[in-house]
Amino acid sequence: MKSRAWWAAGVSVAALVMGAVTAPAAMADPADFYTPPSELPAGANGDLIKSEPSPLLLSVPGSNGAWPATATKIMYRSEDAKGAPVAVTGTYLEPSNPWTGQGARPLVAAAVGTHGQGDQCAPSKLFNTGIEYQFPTDVMVGYESIWVNTLLLNGIAVVVTDYEGLGTPGDHTYVNREAEAHAVLDSVRAAQQLPNTGIPADGPVGLWGYSQGGGAAAAATELKPSYAPELDLKGTYAGAPPADLAATLQQVDGTFLTGVIGYALNGILAQYPEVQPLLDAEINDRGRQMLAATKNQCVAESGLQFGFQQSSSFTNSGESLSAVLARLPMAQAILDEQKIGKLTPESPVLIQHGRSDDIVPFGQGQQLARDWCGKGAAVQFSVNELPPIIPGMAINHATPYLVGTPESVGYMIDRFNNVPAPSNC
Repeated sequence: MKSRAWWAAGVSVAALVMGAVTAPAAMADPADFYTPPSELPAGANGDLIKSEPSPLLLSVPGSNGAWPATATKIMYRSEDAKGAPVAVTGTYLEPSNPWTGQGARPLVAAAVGTHGQGDQCAPSKLFNTGIEYQFPTDVMVGYESIWVNTLLLNGIAVVVTDYEGLGTPGDHTYVNREAEAHAVLDSVRAAQQLPNTGIPADGPVGLWGYSQGGGAAAAATELKPSYAPELDLKGTYAGAPPADLAATLQQVDGTFLTGVIGYALNGILAQYPEVQPLLDAEINDRGRQMLAATKNQCVAESGLQFGFQQSSSFTNSGESLSAVLARLPMAQAILDEQKIGKLTPESPVLIQHGRSDDIVPFGQGQQLARDWCGKGAAVQFSVNELPPIIPGMAINHATPYLVGTPESVGYMIDRFNNVPAPSNC
């Protein structure tokens, strides 16, 4: 019963989040927080660079501190996909509710789903404002607050990374397997270094994410043994993980989220600039305009501007961008590097995926579960059987996240309570 107590709290938080859409913005953060030092201080991955209080929009004073949490904005040292040091920002949230389960208060590293590629889309900024809007079509709502607050109300501390380049200088390396995994794992290290928190420096940890975040959490859980072996990882929730980026780019083409192809290509060019001349030879003026525009957009604006367009309209040959990438050996090698499932998680994982997912192909979640099961991991693969609803609108992609909340939150709480993990391998 204790592990299912999230429901009433979650419903109330959802109502607060919906009400926050039209609420006035909280005090703006100093713009220079997101500017790293000209030279990063020497240290290890996960080391704190700086921190400051972060005023939450959804916050009510209480006897045990701000409800549902007191937030701290953090900047910490991480590592990009090529091993170069980078500064990444994020938010640590200390819940006011006590942890009533076993052991010390646990910490969940929450990797957010697609927000966009513009710095204004950074989750740490949306925690302060609830909504980002610039005339006429740049709008973004901090939708992940629903799940973050549900974890907080169960007494679980949460740290949310902004990922590399989202908020901080440089381009966001969207769906880059190693860069995102490093940002997630190093956010845990940074949170555990913060003074005066309710989490121990070596306490229990969980990973959480859906869609882009599902891929980031999945990549983090299989990279954890080599990259962050000291963390006490109890379990991972990975919803609709884009485990095969090439297949995802092909499926998303022509949907409301066609613009995320621009995010992915911009992220590739940022991390692998050697691809630039190859891509320049293939895309036309419309393609160049799409890449330039999406680099500074949040996901809603990208949908409004590029939704339902075919990527073949962005190329000189009239081929889709997926077909173009498929005949460029360098691009194919980079896309292959993004595949998740080649390594083995050492802790249990819950994968959720909708059979009719119209953005991230269902077969990716299914294959990832098979790959990990074949390597001896404890994997629970959960299928949402919702039939197709207006394919291409991302309804069948987003709905399983919400519908699957009882299972995902209960799964995470059970891992912290040392309940034996289910597996249907």
